Amino acid sequence: MKNLSILLALLAAGPAGAQTLASIKPLPYPSTRKVDTVTTYFGTKVADPYRWLENDQASDTKAWVQEENKVTQDYLSKIPYREAIRQRLTKLWNYEKYSAPRKEGKYTYFSKNTGLQSQYVLYRQLGTGTPEVFLDPNTFSKDGTTSLAGINFTQDGSLAAYQISEGGSDWRKVIVLNTATRAIVGDTLKNVKFSGLAWKGNQGFYYSSYDKPTAGSQLAGKTQLHKLYYHQLGTPQRTDKLVFGGEKDPNRYVGASVTEDERYLIISGANTTTGNKLYLQDLSKPGSPIVTIVPDEKSISNVVDNVGSKLYIETNYNAPNHRLVTVDAAAPTQANWKDLIPETKNVLDINTVGGHIFATYLKDATSLVEEYDLSGKKLRTIALPGVGSAGGFGGKKLDKDTYYTFTSYTYPPTIFKYNLASGTSTVYKKAGVQFDPSKYESKQVFYNSKDGTRIPMLITYKKGLVMNGKNPTLLYAYGGFNISLTPGFSTSNIILLEQGGIYAVPNLRGGGEYGESWHNAGTKLKKQNVFDDYIAAAEYLIKNNYTSKDYLALEGGSNGGLLVGATMSQRPDLCKVAFPAVGVMDMLRYNQFTAGAGWAYDYGTAQDSPEMFNYLYKYSPYHALKPASYPATMITTADHDDRVVPAHSFKFASRLQEDQQGPAPVLIRIETKAGHGAGKSTTQIISEQVDKWAFLFANMGVPYAAGQ
Repeated sequence: MKNLSILLALLAAGPAGAQTLASIKPLPYPSTRKVDTVTTYFGTKVADPYRWLENDQASDTKAWVQEENKVTQDYLSKIPYREAIRQRLTKLWNYEKYSAPRKEGKYTYFSKNTGLQSQYVLYRQLGTGTPEVFLDPNTFSKDGTTSLAGINFTQDGSLAAYQISEGGSDWRKVIVLNTATRAIVGDTLKNVKFSGLAWKGNQGFYYSSYDKPTAGSQLAGKTQLHKLYYHQLGTPQRTDKLVFGGEKDPNRYVGASVTEDERYLIISGANTTTGNKLYLQDLSKPGSPIVTIVPDEKSISNVVDNVGSKLYIETNYNAPNHRLVTVDAAAPTQANWKDLIPETKNVLDINTVGGHIFATYLKDATSLVEEYDLSGKKLRTIALPGVGSAGGFGGKKLDKDTYYTFTSYTYPPTIFKYNLASGTSTVYKKAGVQFDPSKYESKQVFYNSKDGTRIPMLITYKKGLVMNGKNPTLLYAYGGFNISLTPGFSTSNIILLEQGGIYAVPNLRGGGEYGESWHNAGTKLKKQNVFDDYIAAAEYLIKNNYTSKDYLALEGGSNGGLLVGATMSQRPDLCKVAFPAVGVMDMLRYNQFTAGAGWAYDYGTAQDSPEMFNYLYKYSPYHALKPASYPATMITTADHDDRVVPAHSFKFASRLQEDQQGPAPVLIRIETKAGHGAGKSTTQIISEQVDKWAFLFANMGVPYAAGQ
């Protein structure tokens, strides 16, 4: 009741009264010790006083984490409307959510969350019968932090191998079930990482993993040599056969799939996150060799289907925006490839189902879907509900129907059933979230970056909103690794939109929205383009009176966390609030942890050359900070993040707290029993989002109007 009375008083006082929220003072930051650690790069000595925080298993690091979390939670607890936001977001979140169904054997499988369950439950249904629970991940752990991280069925659906992630870790366990009885078959596989599961008949499956790092460095230890194994059911994991990778075929990433007819094993090998070698083995001929399709990593190629020995390969080889080619498996090299769907000005993504090819194009970061037959004849363009993102259109060769999900920033995810014969779409499941799309609008604008490059941005807000420069605005972006940000609905963002806020997403260089040339324009010695694109997006919003510096927040995660950190260091005056999440903050040492060395295509490394070192050193968020007045910042990470290790955020937070010359708080929120993001429980997700919005509104001095 005390918080409620404070809230009512603030609302009664109006914006002026709400400004008092911005004066909430954090507890004194922990006295983070410094060490005399120096590394010399090409003659330049670089101090790293917080390197001891890289040892996330050490007792002094754990004590530091507890102290920082205490400061953060104390600050957040003083925001009077934090609980009102929690109640509102919990209410909004509490609706049934479904995944698109898929047919496996005689059953149809789908995932469902009744509303606030920690994890989605996997159901199955026989015909039009009553669905039954097949796997309930909520029973995997008492606190809901162990998640189902993937499941793969045999072709007849009689067996299923599923992966579990504990505490959000990328290290997985694999369990095999007899689907009829749900009895466990054989032993549990352990220490599996970055892996699919590809069945070969009902006898066994292929999977990938690394050697587990030594004790004490399980989370942060480097993972270098990926290995493809074959596991025979009924045999111990220690006897699994090495098929590809390891010392003989060194690759940081190795993946495999088996074609639906189980004739071919397809293997992909890569040392970075862009480009891959491609191999094939004919499983119909015992002892057949592994044959090279693509010998280098200069392009991205993937076998998407086959009809007998005819392979269908999606590739950006000699086609930056991708094309679909065919080739005979007897002579599969690039010289023999023939175009089936040529490259266009829009980036292509291919799915196949029921003897049909679905070509999903990115047109200014939104979906355009065309349907073809296997000869490459265009059948139709799919009529989508509007401008947004469509995903799905996959399945098996005998399927008569397929499913896709459509969404946008104002269109809650809706699952459609699509009939292949008639080309008609019908609504299968409509989202039950409490949101009226008719009250909001999302429009695409284009602005010029520092060098004149034209950048698209989608801006979403309540209809009739007055553009007076005082609207709380969240600018979210990524800009890297050929990843495209396409429109997608967020239940959490309702909190911002219904308060008269604006959500803006620019499509920065480094992403994949306009193909490989767009990606390459934001890599290595061109990475500054990404930061310039982001800064220009903020300046566009301010110049056009959507918002102003005092009402602007920056947000990004992982590579996007790097984006926010670098932007803060270069332009601390740009915004009021910053949310760098699970970010890559130490650009000189990122390649020393877990799979970080695989990111070198995008970043380059400090060991490459003096030029590359100097470039990274200049923008590396941890190193680029200097005494200045920085925005109110809440850094987020998790104790089980073994992809971008939490040391990045620990070190950045320590230096930012040291260098903060202004009155704004610098907090770090460290989630426990969580990883890079996937697998978080619903409670963890809601709590993190509540704290984000409370921190944003409080530091902008914006009153939260409860009970929308």
